[in-house]
Amino acid sequence: MSQSTLDLKPFFSPASVALVGATDDLTRFAGRVLMRMMNFGYQGKVFPVNPRFKEVRGLKSYPTVRDLPAAPDHVGIVVPAQRVMGILDDCAARGARFATIYTGGFAETGTAEGRAMQAAIAAFARKTSMRIMGPNCNGMVNFIDGFAMTTSATVATRQPAGNVGVVAQSGGAGQVNVMWRAQEAGVGISYEVSCGNSADLNILDFIEFMIADAGTDVIMVLAENIPDGARLLKVARRAAEREKPIVMVKLGRTAAGSQAAASHTGAMAGADEVCDAALRQCGIIRVDDCNELYETAMLLRTRRWPRGSRVAATTISGGNGVLLVDLGASLGMSFPAYGDNTQAKLAEVLPKHGTTANPTDVTNAAIGDPDMFKRCIEAIAADDNVDVIIPIFTLSVASDVHQAAAAAKLTAKPVAILWTGACNDDPAFTAKSLALEGVPVYRNTLSCLKAVRAAMNYGEFLRQPRAAASARPADIDVDAARAQLAAAAGTLTERDSKTVLAAYGFPVTREALAGSAAEAARIAGELGGEVALKIESADISHKTEAGAIRLHVSGDTAVRSAYDEVMAAAAKYKQGARLDGVLVQQMAPPGLEFMLGLVVDPVFGPVVVAGLGGIHIEVLHDVAYRVAPLDKQQAHAMLRELRGYKMLEGVRGAAARDIDALCDLIARLSWLGHDCADQIAELDINPLLLYATGNGARVVDALIVKRAHG
Repeated sequence: MSQSTLDLKPFFSPASVALVGATDDLTRFAGRVLMRMMNFGYQGKVFPVNPRFKEVRGLKSYPTVRDLPAAPDHVGIVVPAQRVMGILDDCAARGARFATIYTGGFAETGTAEGRAMQAAIAAFARKTSMRIMGPNCNGMVNFIDGFAMTTSATVATRQPAGNVGVVAQSGGAGQVNVMWRAQEAGVGISYEVSCGNSADLNILDFIEFMIADAGTDVIMVLAENIPDGARLLKVARRAAEREKPIVMVKLGRTAAGSQAAASHTGAMAGADEVCDAALRQCGIIRVDDCNELYETAMLLRTRRWPRGSRVAATTISGGNGVLLVDLGASLGMSFPAYGDNTQAKLAEVLPKHGTTANPTDVTNAAIGDPDMFKRCIEAIAADDNVDVIIPIFTLSVASDVHQAAAAAKLTAKPVAILWTGACNDDPAFTAKSLALEGVPVYRNTLSCLKAVRAAMNYGEFLRQPRAAASARPADIDVDAARAQLAAAAGTLTERDSKTVLAAYGFPVTREALAGSAAEAARIAGELGGEVALKIESADISHKTEAGAIRLHVSGDTAVRSAYDEVMAAAAKYKQGARLDGVLVQQMAPPGLEFMLGLVVDPVFGPVVVAGLGGIHIEVLHDVAYRVAPLDKQQAHAMLRELRGYKMLEGVRGAAARDIDALCDLIARLSWLGHDCADQIAELDINPLLLYATGNGARVVDALIVKRAHG
């Protein structure tokens, strides 16, 4: 079944459901699953399946799935791992559409037997029309239609449905750390799914369902791994088209990405850095911990996207206002002065000791005023210099907080209430009370600001123009590049690497290979001016480390001597290395050193790496990543992520660099990665010399490492 035709509605809201292994014994997993389902209020047909019983929980029990009176939409399977395949055969024979395998003992064990049994499940799903969740999972919950098939005590009482979905691979973390904690904070959930090992259905299938679902506006994801990077990017594009934010905790930040790599790029590109960039590139909001998922979703579910990063605040506590400004500034937010009209309106509303500055201190004199806070928020919301409003409360009377909540519901601009204390005249009125009304409310300053920053980033992402597909640059010879790559083995020489790049429109240095000192002198004479001499050997990737390079050489005698020195240094550096000769290369004019690279990520495929050379790469690790392919506009956005970007614009009297040419080369490199991902493992252009605006760039050195096959 193709992904585009997959309809998961019967999975989440089945007309009938069977549970294999059903029992009345609540000490058993299947007993708790059935008990939770019945107590949750499921109204469809329930078929217990267990040959040991005639009846389970007052319902007729059937010996096998084949014996059911009707084909169930969804079958839950709780039997020993060795029996699962037989149960799946019964399900397929009876025409079941979906199955959830709760049983563990598969690939998560790390054993060959466990992996083989899970592979059999995947193969079964491919050859039949059934779709399968699990194995080793904790089920799902549908708060909208009232269907739960899980053991979790988090559904002991049915909470009101909301507009935020939860997708997780983990059961405990997804259902407790995310779903239950979100509900505890007042964020209503539409669906929750914990898909376990994902032999067939995976997190992307469930994300797609929630994107299409009318009752879900925000999707929270707790991912241990991403099954298909290319598909995730497509799914994220669909979410952006519908303006449905995806907020994700991606676990495994500390897992090693690439092992020792031959190219500089390979060594720089850790898997998590690539994942971080890929998620940002497609508009997925990555957060660090589970609480940030629902705290961010609390604001995003209002579907009001900030137009910028300008914040206004009202407070009765000056210290809280200062803390907000300090922490907000660290997150890139500004607190602008109000326009004259806003200040005039505030002066009419505020007590005489109040201030019309931002943050706006309304003073204790405003406490209990019947409409003070509402009028302040309305005046500030009308200010064109403000994008987000944060009213701050400490120990407050209910009427004041209700005023802010009423204004928050009416204004078109996002409002996030920061309530650090409690209600001092109605203990039953809490922050959760507001959240249940759909009002974003936060207990801590940093949590509030992180959620606001995430909303700002998402608003900025939505405002960016997005083409249907990146346009391929002109003057690219794919066949020539692939032929050069096919002719090489292992690591390409600098000269061959440049030949590949030249096929994609890269400006490279003039050069030729010399087999003797005399030939080197002749080539140098033909090139004219100063030259560089470098060893050419497929066995020596890093020429500088080998000492097999000489720069700024001129004159016949000096060139001959440099040739001999390079050959001797290479032979000493690596005994037995094949030395093809010495590359004699025209010295390029001085320019700003830049590094471009490609690495093929196991999840996201070809990824472009870019960064300023020298200390920016070696010490500061100032690099940016993008999944290929991309266009010039996307390349420019990538460059703006660099801390050293201002150097491209020109600093301290230095000329601005040819950013347009650089963006063009980044786009070309991305298409090289896209077209030749099956041939290239790593690619390194270092340095690329970047010249003043209008003067382009030049590839001085390059290295391509081919992919190993078989």
